[in-house]
Amino acid sequence: MPKKHKLLVLFLALFIVVCGSYIWFRQTHIEIWNKDNRPYVIFPKGNMAIYYIFRPLSYVDGKITGMGFHIGPHQ
Repeated sequence: MPKKHKLLVLFLALFIVVCGSYIWFRQTHIEIWNKDNRPYVIFPKGNMAIYYIFRPLSYVDGKITGMGFHIGPHQ
């Protein structure tokens, strides 16, 4: 297999893993905010790496589904 094909397969595998883990994270970190009764995906306040890894997907998700996103629990 040519080097370009191996790189493409690696990139696609990484993309699938990131998308799958984002879907899992999204489903397990939803909070309904009492102020507006809207669902929000809550990113942990102390672990900004998760926020930066998933932020590009959350922009797309927010545009498609209208989901809100927040760092740390609502106060």
